[in-house]
Amino acid sequence: MDHFHLRDGELYAEDVPLARIAAEVGTPVYVYSRATLERHARVFKEALAPLGDPHLAFAVKANPNLAVLRVMQREGFGADVVSGGELARALAAGMPASEVVFSGVGKQEYELIRGLDAGLGQFNLESEEEGTELSVLAAARGVRAPCALRVNPDVDAGTHDKISTGKADNKFGVPIGEAPAIYARLAALPGLDMRGVAVHIGSQLSDLSPLERAFEKLGTLIATLRAVGLKVTHADLGGGLGVPYKAGDVMPSPAEYGAMVARVTAGWDVRLMFEPGRVIAGNAGVLLTKVVRVKRGIRDPFVIVDAAMNDLARPALYGSWHDFEAVRPSNKRMTANIVGPICETGDTFAMGRNIEGVEAGDLAVFRTAGAYGATMASSYNSRGFVAEVMVDGDKYAIVADRILPEEITAAERVPDWL
Repeated sequence: MDHFHLRDGELYAEDVPLARIAAEVGTPVYVYSRATLERHARVFKEALAPLGDPHLAFAVKANPNLAVLRVMQREGFGADVVSGGELARALAAGMPASEVVFSGVGKQEYELIRGLDAGLGQFNLESEEEGTELSVLAAARGVRAPCALRVNPDVDAGTHDKISTGKADNKFGVPIGEAPAIYARLAALPGLDMRGVAVHIGSQLSDLSPLERAFEKLGTLIATLRAVGLKVTHADLGGGLGVPYKAGDVMPSPAEYGAMVARVTAGWDVRLMFEPGRVIAGNAGVLLTKVVRVKRGIRDPFVIVDAAMNDLARPALYGSWHDFEAVRPSNKRMTANIVGPICETGDTFAMGRNIEGVEAGDLAVFRTAGAYGATMASSYNSRGFVAEVMVDGDKYAIVADRILPEEITAAERVPDWL
């Protein structure tokens, strides 16, 4: 459920007409619903409540906007970060350092130092080499870094190859068969408090079976580690739950997920940790755009909009579907190709899509754009970065300014020898 709905023939975000936002802020623009973010956060929390006291950390990479993070902080979530920049954002949004989990395969020395100095709650180590480096840095500071070892369970998540992270040939984690020896060696190093294991097999999962297989393997690993006297008090189960992008998509509910986790982890005697992202933010945002013109095509017309692949990259990267809906439906239908203005054939949102009839100047939205939308934007073709807006009831605020092309150009320099 989200809070984008038709009222008197016009699409609203909560109690604000999207046409008003377009008139006052311009297009393209991302629009987020605070009520939807809060509802999804609470549904996820409630689904996992029977697990005792799980640690919930919002995956900042899904949507790092400070206002979004502040909503999550007020809902009691920590943060799952994968860079020093995301760490800075989480802290700026008021998330306690002790509630931040630092994941990611390529943490650099300065990022590890930032995490240590901030007093992060957990480092998810992706390799023995990373753990060795962190040990030296922590010992030099006279501290012990709380750590979990991320394992690669060699489980195919059944999702898009580019967002699958748990197969043997993916770059994340250590092979699960090598994990006991690596964990033991890391536990013996100064400066590390090896307290648990972590797993995350991918994003936009539509089936719980791969997750269940991965968690079963993790449970076996925990028993193996304890059998040789190693401490395991935490198990990080990552995120990855999918959301429906189009009619007919059936995704596991948080309640179904929670029930599966409770069954598989019974008897583990650990604090469970989770990093949801898309499942909370995905349907909480739309990309509001304007039709530039409708161009005749050989078979179907091209609906050219002012949003582009640099604003919403998922269709170009993954062939992803985003519902396209008119802000003021015409009650007519048309079959069209929806494209942006970028000089790339890849700047295509849909081909041969049956949509509401639109004309030049009409407003429309790309649905389910609250996760992996603005955060993946670029300035390709010397386009700027779109603004972001958050709606709260009958009011809204700009939560990220539009960055114009000339502002980007102003940050560049031509050397005096040219």
